[in-house]
Amino acid sequence: MTRVMLRLALLALLLTPRAATAQDPRQNTPGQFDFYVLSLSWSPSFCAGAAERGARNANVQCGPRPYSFVVHGLWPQYDNGFPEYCQIPAPRLDRGVVSSMLDLMLAPRLIFNEWDRHGTCSGQSPRAYFETVRKARAAVKIPPEFTDLKEPLSVPRRQSKRLSSRPILDYRRTRWRSAAMPSV
Repeated sequence: MTRVMLRLALLALLLTPRAATAQDPRQNTPGQFDFYVLSLSWSPSFCAGAAERGARNANVQCGPRPYSFVVHGLWPQYDNGFPEYCQIPAPRLDRGVVSSMLDLMLAPRLIFNEWDRHGTCSGQSPRAYFETVRKARAAVKIPPEFTDLKEPLSVPRRQSKRLSSRPILDYRRTRWRSAAMPSV
């Protein structure tokens, strides 16, 4: 009896639709994806979370100079899901590429991590990928009160709701299009 139930359970499992876990057939093929997501992090929130966790090496982002939005990464995406770590080991980054990105990403460790996990899926050379990151960030217009901070800034909840309806741009392979900005 137990053996029959086990077989029925196994058969049911095999016949269950797996749409929720289905992978894109192009899974982890460099250059084969539908669009990018530009991920920006709000530095004051990152630093507050790092302080709560007791992180001692939260990097330059949490130093004496306050930062606003920091590029976290540019992530290739499928319409359902995303590729990652498309080349193992990842092609190494030239120090010049890393240095050129420190104004947007602030920490070499973040730059290396984003290249290994997401950049290798772009199908581009490291230099071309990070140029694409720079172009994507330049296309996003952040309200002036949130740029070039002189002191730490917190955003009241009612103001963050107003921000969530401001447009940003979403890079879909070869064209830019408008998308909604997530709440900060």
